[in-house]
Amino acid sequence: MNPLDLKFDTDDMLDRLRPWIECESPTYDAAAVDRMMDIAAYDLTVAGAVVDRIPGRMGFGGSVRARFPHPDFGQPGILIAGHMDTVHPIGTLEKLPFKREGDICYGPGIQDMKGGNFVSLEAIKALGAAGMQSPLPITVLFTPDEEVGTPSTRDLIEAEAAKNKYVLVPEPARPDGGAVIGRYAIARFNLSTRGKPSHAGAALADGRSAIAAMAKKILEIEAMTSDDCTFSVGVIHAGQWVNCVSSSCEAQALTMAKTQEDLDRGVAAMMALQGEENGVIFEVTRGVTRPVWEPDQPGTMAMFDLAKELCAELGFDLTSASAGGGSDGNFTGYMGIPTLDSLGVRGRGLHTLGEQIDVSSLAERAKLIAGLLMRLE
Repeated sequence: MNPLDLKFDTDDMLDRLRPWIECESPTYDAAAVDRMMDIAAYDLTVAGAVVDRIPGRMGFGGSVRARFPHPDFGQPGILIAGHMDTVHPIGTLEKLPFKREGDICYGPGIQDMKGGNFVSLEAIKALGAAGMQSPLPITVLFTPDEEVGTPSTRDLIEAEAAKNKYVLVPEPARPDGGAVIGRYAIARFNLSTRGKPSHAGAALADGRSAIAAMAKKILEIEAMTSDDCTFSVGVIHAGQWVNCVSSSCEAQALTMAKTQEDLDRGVAAMMALQGEENGVIFEVTRGVTRPVWEPDQPGTMAMFDLAKELCAELGFDLTSASAGGGSDGNFTGYMGIPTLDSLGVRGRGLHTLGEQIDVSSLAERAKLIAGLLMRLE
C-alpha cells in the first residue's frame, strides 16, 4: 500500500487535537507543560509506543520520549523532535479559543507546534493500523522549553539525535508549504542597568534612572540591525512605584544571523556596549545560543528530494529554504545529522492572538510524514 493513500478523517483529527490545544502550556509554567506531556504520553502509549517520562530541570517541565515497536528496536532510525511549550500564557484560551471556521481552526499553539506534533503521531498510528512497517525504527521526543532557546533539553535532543540516522522536525510549514533545510544562528542576551534611586517628586535630580538608561540602550541595540544580523529587545522589567526613580532595570535581547561569522560579530558588538554612563552601569551577559545550521548539507538535501517527490504525488511543489526563527533543528543540523524541518501544518499568525491552521493541511502533512517514514532507509 502506498502511504500517500492512507485515509485521514479530518473532523476526527480535530476532535482529538482539541484537548492538546485546550491544555495551555506556556514555557515558564512547568506544571502546565507537564499536564500537556501527560496527554501526549497517554496518546503515544495508546498508539503502541514504549514511553519514557524524563523529569524536567532548571525550573522547566519534563520531556516525553516514545519508541515504537520495530524488528530493529534500539538501532539507529528516525527521530521526530518537537516541543510542547508555547508562548501563550494561561488564560489565552479566553481570547483565542479553539474554534473552527471552514478550513481555518484557531487556538494557542495550534500552529507552533502542537498541530505538527499531532499529525506526526497520526501518521505513525495510520501506518500501524494499515499493517505497514517502516524500514527504520521511530522515536518521538517532545520537549518543554524550545520557545526560550531550549536551555534545559539541548543535550537531551542532541543525545537522542546522535542515536539516529535522520531527524524530522514538524515545526510549522513555511508560508508556501515549503520545508526548511537550514536555519540562522540565534543568540540571547540578558541586559541590566544599575542606577541610583531617589524620590521622583521631591528629589528627581538626585536619582539616576535605570529605566531611562535602558530605553536609550534599546534604541542603540536595535539600530545595529542589518540585513546580515538583526537585534531586538523583547522583554523588559523595571520599577514598582511611579514616585521612585528606578535603580534597576532588566531586559532580554535577541540577535539572529545568517552565518556564524555574522553572529560572532553581532555578539562582539553587543558585549562592547557594556560600561558606565552618567552614573548608570550597563551590563550584558550571554544567554543560550542556537548554532547556525548550514543549508544544503548532502544528507538533508537527499531527504528534501525524497519529500519533494512525495509532495509531487500529493499534488503540490515542495520548496526549500534556510530560515530565521530558530528551532531544535538548529542543533541536529549543526551536528551534521540529516534533518528536515517545517514539516508541520500550514497556517499563519503563530505567536499571536490570531494563531491558526489550515484544516486541510492536517491530512496533507500526515501523509507527507507517513511517506517519509516509509521511504527513509
